[in-house]
Amino acid sequence: MALYHYVTQEQLSGFDKYKYSAVDSNPLSIYVMHPFWNSVVKILPTWLAPNLITFTGFMFLVLTFTLLSFFDFDFYASGEGYTHVPSWVWIAAGLFNFLAYTLDGVDGKQARRTNSSTPLGELFDHGLDSWACVFFVATVYSVFGRGETGVGVVTLYYLLWVVLFSFILSHWEKYNTGILFLPWGYDISQVTISVVYIVTAVVGVETWYKPVIGNVHYRNLFTVMIVGCLFVVTLPMSLYNVFKAYRNNTLKHSSVYEALLPFFSPVLLFVLSTLWISLSPTDIIEKQPRIFYLMVGTAFSNVTCKLIVCQMSNTRCKPLILLLLPMTAVVLLVISGTLQNGEIIVLYIWTAVVILTHIHYGVSVVKQLSDHFNIYEKIGLKAAEV
Repeated sequence: MALYHYVTQEQLSGFDKYKYSAVDSNPLSIYVMHPFWNSVVKILPTWLAPNLITFTGFMFLVLTFTLLSFFDFDFYASGEGYTHVPSWVWIAAGLFNFLAYTLDGVDGKQARRTNSSTPLGELFDHGLDSWACVFFVATVYSVFGRGETGVGVVTLYYLLWVVLFSFILSHWEKYNTGILFLPWGYDISQVTISVVYIVTAVVGVETWYKPVIGNVHYRNLFTVMIVGCLFVVTLPMSLYNVFKAYRNNTLKHSSVYEALLPFFSPVLLFVLSTLWISLSPTDIIEKQPRIFYLMVGTAFSNVTCKLIVCQMSNTRCKPLILLLLPMTAVVLLVISGTLQNGEIIVLYIWTAVVILTHIHYGVSVVKQLSDHFNIYEKIGLKAAEV
C-alpha cells in the first residue's frame, strides 16, 4: 500500500508542542469506572502496547457488528414472525461491548503507567472512537429492529446523526478551547448498552414489544435517551464551555467563521446523505440500511479524524474534506435517476471506496507520526529490555 503524507510539516511541529488536556466530570466515570479501570490496568503486562489495547477494543465492536450483520442484516430479526437473533449472540455482544469500553478506559492509563504516552496514542484512540459510533448505533438497533414494535430505518438514520453530532461536539469544543470535555452520555450509554444486550439474551426480544407505561414503548425510551443526551446534556455543556472560554478570553478562534469551520464538512456530509435517502429512485435506505449507515459513519470518521489532527496540532481546520467532492458527484448521479437499476451496486462500490480511503488515511497518518516520534525505535528498545 503506497502511503501518503497527509500530516503537513506545520502540523508535525504542532504535535511536538502538544499537551493533553481533558476534563472528566461524570460521576459514573469518576466514582465507578476509573477505580475499576485502575484495578484492571495493574494486571496488564507492561510490554503490552497501549495502541494495541485501543485497537483490540475497537475490533471487539467490529466483531459485534459483524455478528449482528450475519444474523440480522436487514434489522428485521427482532420483529414478530421473524427468526430472532440467538441468545448467545446477545451475550457475546454484551461482553464484547463492555470489554471494548473497558479497554478504551485503560489504554491511556497503560500509556502513562509504561511512560509511553504520545500524541499518536490520543489521535489513534479518538480516531477509532469516531468510527466506533456507527458500530454502536447499528448494533443496538438490532435489539428493537424495524418492525411494528421497532424503529423505522429513516428514524434510525437521524438518530445516528444525533450520535455523530454529539461526538464531534466534544472535538469542536477542544478545537476552540484547547480542552477536551469528556461527554457524560458516553459512559452512561456504554454501561446501559452492555446491560441491555445481556437482558435481551435472558428475557428475549419479545420483552421490548410491551409498553413500559401506557402507550410508551421501550423504543420510545431508546429514542428519547439518544436525543435527550444531545439536547439536555452534551449540547448545553459544550456551548457553556465555549462561552466560558470566550468570556475568559481564552478562546482560540476569535471570529465566528473560524470557530464554526469544523462543522462545514460534517454538515455537507449530512446534506449529501440526506439528499440521497430522500430522493433515492429505489428507496435505498429501506433496501440497504446497514450498508448506508456504514458508509455515512465511515465518511464521518474520516472528516472527524482530520479535525482531531488540526485540533491537536493547533492548526486551522480545512472547510472542505476532499472525500466529499466525489461523494457529491455520486449523489447527484444517483438522484438524477441515471443509475436507477444499479443504485445498490453504486452504494456498495462507494462504501468500499470510503472504507478503503479511510483505512489508507489512518495507516498513512499512523506511519507518519510513528516515524516522526521514533516510536518503532522506542518499541525495539523496550522489547530488548524485556
